[in-house]
Amino acid sequence: MSALLVLTNLPDRPAAEALAATLVETRLAACVNILAPCRSVYRWQGAVEAADEVPLLIKTTDECYPALEAAIRAAHPYELPEVIALPVERGLPAYLAWLAAETVPPPPIVRT
Repeated sequence: MSALLVLTNLPDRPAAEALAATLVETRLAACVNILAPCRSVYRWQGAVEAADEVPLLIKTTDECYPALEAAIRAAHPYELPEVIALPVERGLPAYLAWLAAETVPPPPIVRT
């Protein structure tokens, strides 16, 4: 099992809470931290933009990542959401075991 920390930002707290609940309820994430709002400054379509956003820290596994990314993209209101996965190199073994136990990758699609 390879643990990942996935980062994304949502435009407001209700959207962040809804996405966090979905990811944990579907067991694509063991835990999602909803952080305090922040101000993001970025270049989009040739212009410098600024927006208030709510960051999420999503704890998952490499095995769950493809389905987790798809779930974020399906629920996210942005045209191009930030989805960045960072590998967890080390961690408290008991915590990493809990993370693995609380996430369940979806079954593979069988084509007939």
